[in-house]
Amino acid sequence: MSKTNKFKIITIALVAAVVSVNCDNDDSNGGDVSLDFSGTFVQQDQMARPAINTVFIASGQPKDDFNAAIPSAMGIKYQSIFQSRLLALNPAFTTNALGQTAAQFTGLLATDVLNVSKTAKTTFFDGTNVLTGRALADDVIDVELLLIFGGPTGGSNPGLTSDNVDANDKTFGTTFPYLASAW
Repeated sequence: MSKTNKFKIITIALVAAVVSVNCDNDDSNGGDVSLDFSGTFVQQDQMARPAINTVFIASGQPKDDFNAAIPSAMGIKYQSIFQSRLLALNPAFTTNALGQTAAQFTGLLATDVLNVSKTAKTTFFDGTNVLTGRALADDVIDVELLLIFGGPTGGSNPGLTSDNVDANDKTFGTTFPYLASAW
């Protein structure tokens, strides 16, 4: 199974889980809610920035450890690993299109959280706004490739700065939850 298919399956599973949650205003149950929090719960995945784990945690390194890491501890634990991997992938890296050095860029990526701005346009990167959220149509893989291989202007290594998948295979909806309809 290709990485693209795995990503699509994971995305569909996450969307199905979110959509299947039912919230209503029916208070007929008297407000009695029984929740069971017994047992041990473990975080299984980080998905704020797709493909970061896949690219920067090299083969043989514990991907599950990264996925289960607490975001506040990720930067200090993974920045140097990410930087070594970045420089192995692109030995000519000096700065990226955001003006970040290898240490700055990998420090940002090593903490796999989705930043959100309350005042700027929601986008992964549109040339002006950077990591202010993530819109459905944002081509996050192209942005990540551009920042890894595109150099200071984004124009270096043009064969490596795009996955050449320029749009979703179906049109996104205009009402919540905005996702494209299933095939």
